[in-house]
Order: sequence, then C-alpha cells, then structure tokens
Amino acid sequence: MSLPTHGSNPHYLYEALEIEMPESVLDFSANINPLGPPLRIKERWREFFDGILHYPDPHAVELTKSIAKKEALPEQAVLVGNGGAEIIMLVANKLANKKVLIIQPAFAEYAEACLAAGCEVDFHQLDEPEWQLDLDRLIPRLSKYDAIFLCTPNNPTGVSFKRNAVKELINECQKADCLVVMDEAFYDFTEDSFTYASLINQFPHLLILRSMTKIFAIPGLRIGYLLAAPDIIKRVKTYKPHWSVNHVALEVGKICLAEEAYMRKTRDYIQLQKQKLFRFYEEQGLIVSNSTVNFYLVKDESLSLFPFLLKKGIVPRHTYNFPGLDGVWLRFAVKSERDNEALMEGVRQWRKQGSVL
Repeated sequence: MSLPTHGSNPHYLYEALEIEMPESVLDFSANINPLGPPLRIKERWREFFDGILHYPDPHAVELTKSIAKKEALPEQAVLVGNGGAEIIMLVANKLANKKVLIIQPAFAEYAEACLAAGCEVDFHQLDEPEWQLDLDRLIPRLSKYDAIFLCTPNNPTGVSFKRNAVKELINECQKADCLVVMDEAFYDFTEDSFTYASLINQFPHLLILRSMTKIFAIPGLRIGYLLAAPDIIKRVKTYKPHWSVNHVALEVGKICLAEEAYMRKTRDYIQLQKQKLFRFYEEQGLIVSNSTVNFYLVKDESLSLFPFLLKKGIVPRHTYNFPGLDGVWLRFAVKSERDNEALMEGVRQWRKQGSVL
C-alpha cells in the first residue's frame, strides 16, 4: 500500500486506499489556520494581480528588509524562498554528500531532500509519548555528522522541545562542528510565539527554516524563508532559481508580516478549540500528544479509526511514513469550531461501534 506522503489533496488518499470518496469531506490532514487568510489580502488582490505583468524581484528586497527588521537580524541573514519546501531543498543542496542526522518523528521532506542531494542520512528516534530530546543519547552522536535536522514545535507531534535542552544541543553542535537545521514552520502558533532566531548572531552554525503558508492560510502561494549567518545565506542562495518567488507571494508576504492582531486572534482561537478537543479526548479515554500548536496526534492501536473516519468524510493525516509512529497515531489539524464538532461526533460514533485502544 503506497499512501501519499503529505497531507491535503485527500482524493489521492482515497484512491490509494480504494475507498469511495464522499461528495463532501472535512480535511484535517493539512495544518492550515482555520481563520483563513488575513482580510487585507483580499482587499488588495486586484492590486497584486496587476503586478503579474512584470517579473518579480529575484532578490525579494522589500520582503527581506521587513523580515530582517522583525527578527532583528541583518538583511544578509535572510533568504526568501518558494515555501518551506524550496528552502529545505536549497539547504539539502548545500549539504550535498554530507552526513546528516534527522531527529524523528519529522517531516519526511528533510530525508527526501537530503537523499536527493546524495547525503548519508541517519535517524535519531524520540521516545513517545513525551517526544522530548534525550541529550544523553543524542550528544555523543554529533561528532559523526555534518548537520542535524530538528523541527520545533515538532511536526507531526505538535510538541515543543524543552528550551534549555534545545539551547544545550545547539551549543554542543557548535563544539562538534555540526550545523543545526531547525524548522520553525509552526512557531507562531504557540502561545508566546517563541523563536530561537536571536541565537543566530551567537551561533553561526544555526539555520532556521520558516513557512508563512500555515499561520496565514496561504499554502497556494508558497512562501517561506531561511534565517542564518550571512556566509551561509550567500552559499545557499547560489542554488536558488531566479524568480522562484512570484510577485503576488512577495506582496502578500509583506502584508502578512504586519498582521499582529490577526496572529493574536489566531493563537487565542487555536488554544480555545484545542482545550475543548483535549477535554473530549480525555473523556473518551484516548491518548493525545502534548501539542503546543494547531495540530496534535491521537493514538489508535486498533488502526480502525482511520478508515472509519475516511468513510464518514473526515480526513486525518496518517503516520505510516513517520518512523516510530507507524500508523498507530493519527494527526489532526485544529479547524473551525463546527468542523471540530463534526470530528468529535465521528469519534463518538467510532467508540460506540465497539473499537478498542
């Protein structure tokens, strides 16, 4: 059975499982802001559309300046790209033929990009259900690798690693001459939007990946960026295609960076909905990951919840391609209150039919 390796586009999942897709589905497999894009994007859409008559700025100068100002970093420490996926590929190209360690469970794109670049890839598996860094096991391995990939908050668990442990790991990696590639694609969904970006000036081996598509609900536009020391940015940029970020994405990106009220509203909404969901799962006797963001894992050792929900038109994200999770856990995005209610009703029906953990 070959299942899609990413969330969204649920028709591919139904085709792979040979399940008839209902006319209407609720897609919980993509971790996108349920509030939708900021209103200002729609208000200025005609203005953006007029700009497609011209080539976009290949250096994304204005958006780069805005990001650098927000992060208190020099402009030379920022590289804008066509979504997080392009940034990951660019970093992998920089690491071509190097030895890479990936902390699992993790986004499959890290391994796929590194393998495509000829890297030797190894994995470090975190223990469930805490999924926290075990530095006693991890630090002795660092000297064998040129780079380490970690995602915090973690995808797919939603868990944020303990900050002291992450800082210690960054410090130990510097001693071992090992790059730290940190994916912060979901940092802005956490209650305090904590980021490690301020450490880039202190640790020149730290690279931080960002995506603007999740928090601003614009996955169709594809925009992300890399924060790193200027010499690393200069090298990574050599692999980037000219004009890889379109004009509309660049203009939308500038608007999004200024949407502080929208982001606060999003975080408040996510936390409120998550509290309701987690109380429900506790009442149902289900185990849930200690997520700090807009998605979470639910454990189902019976492996029956996944097909049950699909037949009801509710689409979770499977975890068969996440090492260590092996389909026993399902990932769900936090969506609108109405959609979350539909999910909970689906789980109630599954429990009533006699499923066991």
